[in-house]
Amino acid sequence: MIHSDDFIPFALTLVLGAFGAFLAAALGLPAPFLIGPAIFVTLGSLFGRRLLVPVGVRNGCFVVVGMSMGAGVTPEVMAAAAAWPASFVMVLVTSAILLFSAQALLRRVFHYDRMTALLAACPGHLSYVMSLAADTRGDVASIGVIQSVRVLALTLLVPLIVELSGASGEGVIILPQAMGLLPLAVITVLAVLCGLIFLKLRVPAALLVGGMAVSILAHLSGLVSGTIPQWLQIPVYVLLGSMIGTRFSGVSLADLKNAFVAGMTVTVVVGLISAITAAGISHLLDVPLGAALIAFAPGGLETMAAMAVIMHADPAYVGTHHILRLLFLSVLMPFMLSRFRSL
Repeated sequence: MIHSDDFIPFALTLVLGAFGAFLAAALGLPAPFLIGPAIFVTLGSLFGRRLLVPVGVRNGCFVVVGMSMGAGVTPEVMAAAAAWPASFVMVLVTSAILLFSAQALLRRVFHYDRMTALLAACPGHLSYVMSLAADTRGDVASIGVIQSVRVLALTLLVPLIVELSGASGEGVIILPQAMGLLPLAVITVLAVLCGLIFLKLRVPAALLVGGMAVSILAHLSGLVSGTIPQWLQIPVYVLLGSMIGTRFSGVSLADLKNAFVAGMTVTVVVGLISAITAAGISHLLDVPLGAALIAFAPGGLETMAAMAVIMHADPAYVGTHHILRLLFLSVLMPFMLSRFRSL
């Protein structure tokens, strides 16, 4: 349910997001249904408008993104996964390098305290990081801005880099036709139930993982074939792009200035490290470059998962890498915070 006080801000968010998606598509931008809404809703937020995507709507989007990812996991895809273990190891190593490099940069160049720098440097898991930040002495506002800048910048830049590098997988992965309404309804119900179970088990990105798990099992077993219909996917992507923009709602331009510079600097550094690693993995393991770039980009799981589908990258490869990164960070971050508290 949408609270009455949230109806107008949500409606305005939808209008801005829809207009941004339409304009980005008309201009031929890559991943227009993510990029356009992210840009326009961010601008609206920075001009002081209260914009939001209700939690229930957001959670529904995560379920659909997970289902979209799972629809691309076929027996043929799984048979090609023999080379992935080395790539999985590298995503863990890279995550640690990104975390400690960004933390050092924020402390030595921008003079943030140790706790703020660590939380702001975390390469992903934004909602988890912000919940951790609320229980620390860190600068929560700066952490939120730096993290949001990273997510927004990567949402805008990754598809452009994939497109300009010629690494788009269009024509490589042929998605089946859309599934019928009955199987779509059944797996949606099962995906929600699975996601709620994962929530109780405190699984990272529980609703997305639940949707992906149910969809993968349904497709691998042969009980369901086909992808999520475009009439459902496109609105979900618009809402996800809009949600990224709403993270800047309530942030003044004055508060944004220093943290924005820090956030952009960190994004450039971690983006370069990730891109170099992705290029190496692509070369050594014969993974398509587009899939590797999206899989190693330290952006939001839900956004990168949606981007994998939009850019025709292997959704199983991308999704498993981002989920593994979040699981790793879920263990590493509390350990690092407890160490800092004891110093």
